[in-house]
Amino acid sequence: MMHEMKDCEIKWIGEIPAEWELNKIKYIAVLKGRIGWQGLTSEEYTDEGAYLITGTDFENGGINWNSCVHVPMKRWEEARDIQIENGDLLITKDGTIGKVAIVSGCDAPTSLNSGVLRISLADGYDRRFLFWVLQSEVFWTWFTDKNAGNSTIQHLYQGDFAEFKYAIPPLAEQQAIATFLDVKCAKLDSIIADLERQIEIWNNYRMSIITEAVTKGIRKDVKMKPCDKIWQDGTPSHWKVKRLKYICDYITDGSHLSPETTYDGIPYITAADVHGVGINYDMAKKISLADFKALEKTGCRPQCNDVLLVKDGATTGRIGFVVSDELCVILSSVAILRGNALMNNKYLMYLMESEFMQSQIFVSMAGSAMPRTILAKIVNYYGLLCPLKEQAEIVEYLDKKCVQIKKSWRKRSLN
Repeated sequence: MMHEMKDCEIKWIGEIPAEWELNKIKYIAVLKGRIGWQGLTSEEYTDEGAYLITGTDFENGGINWNSCVHVPMKRWEEARDIQIENGDLLITKDGTIGKVAIVSGCDAPTSLNSGVLRISLADGYDRRFLFWVLQSEVFWTWFTDKNAGNSTIQHLYQGDFAEFKYAIPPLAEQQAIATFLDVKCAKLDSIIADLERQIEIWNNYRMSIITEAVTKGIRKDVKMKPCDKIWQDGTPSHWKVKRLKYICDYITDGSHLSPETTYDGIPYITAADVHGVGINYDMAKKISLADFKALEKTGCRPQCNDVLLVKDGATTGRIGFVVSDELCVILSSVAILRGNALMNNKYLMYLMESEFMQSQIFVSMAGSAMPRTILAKIVNYYGLLCPLKEQAEIVEYLDKKCVQIKKSWRKRSLN
């Protein structure tokens, strides 16, 4: 079906079909949220009572009721505008901004915390269509443009969101588009889930290869010895078990400040930028030269061949390796490890990726409210030290082996 098109005043939308309208959220919906928490604090969370939906409960376009906390019924009763029902459209405005969900499976009184908005659409407007709009480039381009130049901590303010404008077809077409996207995206989600399972299989295989090499070596007929309680499988008898502080010249974390980001400037490396060998400096946040110089004095500038360790957040334990001396500094969520004269830094990278080290990181996080480790624990992790010549042999072996694994996975994923 061919549409006659008309110009749209919004540059990132461009032309739209002539019969579509352009409207702001505030003219077609009512937005409601918990105003200032109304005094509600986490100390009031209970095991029973009304459900309280937070941003962490959003999952696959719906709500994970198993993760929801509860609050006293009086908290549900006092905020009628956010007494949630099945079919409600929700969006997060703090934390991980812009997650959306359509409520289903709600079988008990339910309310919202202050980081979530309820969107109640007027007749003639389909919530499933808006659900998909809010996950589109149209919304995110608008949000990025709206927040340009703001601080590093961003919010989706209710007043701003009310001004969000999008193109809207007639109701029947909204419903048809939403149904199409429901089906199409469900298929894509299934494909993505299958790829993620494959990636996990290959990552586990890669870790097993790395762990075998850095705990047993690659030389044949080597005499083994027990490794106390640290590693039950044992290690070559001529290897030594040393805490990281004795095999590294330098272990530190990044800046505990949050400098203002800029469009251009010096890369500011966060946990999101740590992905194996190399850093994509173009994708990293940027800070001013003045802020860089101030932070550089604190020692949080990595050098070529440094090993990076994510020490805070969901990706704690992820390892990176610096392959250039490009100017940059790291955030406090990342630690720098620099081997001493006894260590090949590439070997140190593989050692940190092994199950031998990752299990120590995991154990050290026990009891933390969020996934994290600290420098006082990192320096006391046990490493495995073998002669430099043997380290170089292991690095050469693992470099080749990991390339083969990567090629094999790519070949399989394309079939």
